[in-house]
Amino acid sequence: MLASECGFGHGGFVTETLCIRGRQIEARDVEQISSWVSAHPDWSRRRLSQELARLWDWRTPAGQLKDIATRDVLNRLEARGLIGLPARQRRGGRQVPRAVAQGAQALLALGAAAPSGPQVLAQLLPLSWHRAGKGEAERAGIARYLEEHHYLGYPDPLGQLHYLVRDRNGRDVACLLFGPACWKVAARDAFIGWSEAQRQKGLGHLANNSRFLILPGVQTPHLASHVLAAAVRHLRADWRTQHGQALWLVETFVERARFAGTCYRAANWLHAGQTQGRTRNDCQHQIQAPVKDVYLLPLVPDLRRRLGGE
Repeated sequence: MLASECGFGHGGFVTETLCIRGRQIEARDVEQISSWVSAHPDWSRRRLSQELARLWDWRTPAGQLKDIATRDVLNRLEARGLIGLPARQRRGGRQVPRAVAQGAQALLALGAAAPSGPQVLAQLLPLSWHRAGKGEAERAGIARYLEEHHYLGYPDPLGQLHYLVRDRNGRDVACLLFGPACWKVAARDAFIGWSEAQRQKGLGHLANNSRFLILPGVQTPHLASHVLAAAVRHLRADWRTQHGQALWLVETFVERARFAGTCYRAANWLHAGQTQGRTRNDCQHQIQAPVKDVYLLPLVPDLRRRLGGE
C-alpha cells in the first residue's frame, strides 16, 4: 500500500510505504536510520545522508550520490516524527558557513571591489564569468556577498553551481547560484502538464536559480536582465558536466512582497503563477511562508514533449 506524503504514520511506528522524492521508504529503512543514529552519535546529518545514499546506491546519471535528495528525505521523516536526527551543528544561533567566514579574507585577497555610482551597461561590458569551485577564493567571496547582502543569506552549497560575474575591469558586479529543481511546484507542474511518474523521471533536466544578487553600489540599468540571459548559456554546458543530463528548464521564485520580477520578465522568463505560502514539509497546512511568484525559462521548444506533458 502506498501512502501519500502527508498520510504516513507518526511516532516512529511504520506500517505502510511512504514515497518521498520518488523513493519508496519502508519500515526497514526507518529502522536502519534509527540504528545508525544510536550507534554513531558522532555522525553529522551530512554523514548520515551520505551513508544512506550509499546504502541505497542512489545516484545521479553522472554517478554522484544524491546527497541533497537523501538529506531532504531525512528531514521529512524527522518532521513526521518517524526518526530523530543528530542536532544541527550550530553554536550561538545560526551557524555561519565556513565559506562565509573565509569570505572576507578572500575578497581582500582578490581585491575585487564592485563599481559604484551610475554607469551605463556599455561601460561594464564585456562581462567575464567564473564558475567558482569548492575551495576557490571566488567561491568564498560569493558566500560572503550572499550572506551579507542577500535577504535569504547563503544557502547549503551542496549541489549548487556558483557563478561570479565581473565587469571589463575585473570588478565584481553579480553572483548567482543554480541548484536542483524543487520536487513539487504546483504552478510549474501545471505548466509542464506532467504526471507524478514523469516528474520523477524528468526532474533532473530542471534547475533552480536559488540566488541572484547584483552587488550593492552597482547602479546599471538593464544589467540584471543581461546577466540572467548570459547565465543560461553558461549553465546549459555546466549542468551537463555536473549532473550528466541536458538542461531543459530553469525555475526561480521571487518573493512578491519584495520584488516585481522585472529583470526576469525582461530576460524572457515566463510568469507561471505563485506558490501557496507553504513550506515543503508543511503537511498540516499550518506553516505560513511568503507567497512567491514562479518564473520559468524553457530552454527547448518541445519542452512538454520531452518531459512527457504532451
